[in-house]
Amino acid sequence: MKTPVYKRILLKLSGEALGGQQGHGINTGTIQQFAKDVAEAHKVGVQMGIVIGGGNIFRGIAASAEGMDRASADYMGMLATVINSLALQDALEKAGVPTRVQTAIEMAEIAEPYIRRRAIRHLEKGRVVIFGAGTGNPYFTTDTAAALRAMEINAQILMKATKVDGIYDKDPVKHSDAVKFDKISYIDVLNKGLKVMDLTAVSLCMDNKLPIMNFDLNKQGNILRAVLGENIGTIVH
Repeated sequence: MKTPVYKRILLKLSGEALGGQQGHGINTGTIQQFAKDVAEAHKVGVQMGIVIGGGNIFRGIAASAEGMDRASADYMGMLATVINSLALQDALEKAGVPTRVQTAIEMAEIAEPYIRRRAIRHLEKGRVVIFGAGTGNPYFTTDTAAALRAMEINAQILMKATKVDGIYDKDPVKHSDAVKFDKISYIDVLNKGLKVMDLTAVSLCMDNKLPIMNFDLNKQGNILRAVLGENIGTIVH
């Protein structure tokens, strides 16, 4: 069996990715493929926490831009992440991976409340822990929640799986001459205004020296390649 280079990771999945080609709702085939990829990585012995966004169901920041109260919109977005967390839990358990969902907003009938020591214990016992409801506070994104949870569970790296195969100097979809970085510093990400994660999340990782890996989620087997240390995306360090 191959040996992972990381003992414990925090994987950040975008909610939009769960929507598949249509980009909204939950695409069953897409979530089953994600679960299969996570199961492959889990089998090599890596301990894994997951934070998932809710943009496929509801985007708080978009709703607030159209006049909705920002705090109310953000709470609705947090509930969307819980729906995605439960869907991912179901898919993972069908793939044979033991999981727990913990939420920053208490909802005892469907998930455990977020308790740091309990989360770490689950990880030590080989369970994948899915963290729902962001940080539990409005005005903070799930990127910031991922950085925060990564630090709290003592993850060695924050892996952000997106629709792009790394970090570029400009949008590779719009610009054919976009240049990809293999490695880049936190300060360069902040100074260049690169859309890796939101600025709060990048600053939090920089202050605590937590590396960020950005890679393509849609390529099958990439989560396993990432935990085995293959050069598949961009590292922010």
